[in-house]
Amino acid sequence: MIQLTLKMANVGEWDMNSYALICPETKQSVLIDPGDDPDKLMTMLGDSRPVAIWLTHTHHDHVGALDEMRQRLKLPVYAHPGKHVVDPQANHWLEHGDVVHVGNHRCEVYYTPGHIGDQICFALQNDTRIIVGDTIFEGGPGKTWSHVAFVQTLNTLRDVILPWPDESVCYPGHGPHFVLGDKRAKIEMFLARQHPRDFFGDAVW
Repeated sequence: MIQLTLKMANVGEWDMNSYALICPETKQSVLIDPGDDPDKLMTMLGDSRPVAIWLTHTHHDHVGALDEMRQRLKLPVYAHPGKHVVDPQANHWLEHGDVVHVGNHRCEVYYTPGHIGDQICFALQNDTRIIVGDTIFEGGPGKTWSHVAFVQTLNTLRDVILPWPDESVCYPGHGPHFVLGDKRAKIEMFLARQHPRDFFGDAVW
């Protein structure tokens, strides 16, 4: 089966990864996390036919160019209805288990709170690739701003991330992609560790 084409553009002062998914058969595409550099995002989309903008979450570095890209492309915005940092004024609200389409292909939505309350991931169906936003990075989970959020992160890792297959390839909002199976042992050790009481902030495996 022909797979979706996945493109990445590193944008903005926080070196954020914006993505495009392109259906090879129909040339339809979606833009994921338009953080900055609209011209660079347009180049990434190339000669595809954009049909939607998807957001993994609404931190400023992931939506900095959202308004301009919405104006340029005249597209609906898809996001999770959880507590937002920036109001995305979405046209469609996504929940855990929803399925969204790119041409002839589908992606499943996973709700992965912790780093932020509206964080979601997009798992390409019949594929190993998952766009994870700031849920998880090669070296640790996304930063948290309260102990409650850190506990949410632990639950997300245990209940959502670890059940994914070892061959899953995670494409984060910052830094390189990685294979989940290569990190599984470290994540399991992280979950088993006794973390300081009321801990939150940056963490490493």
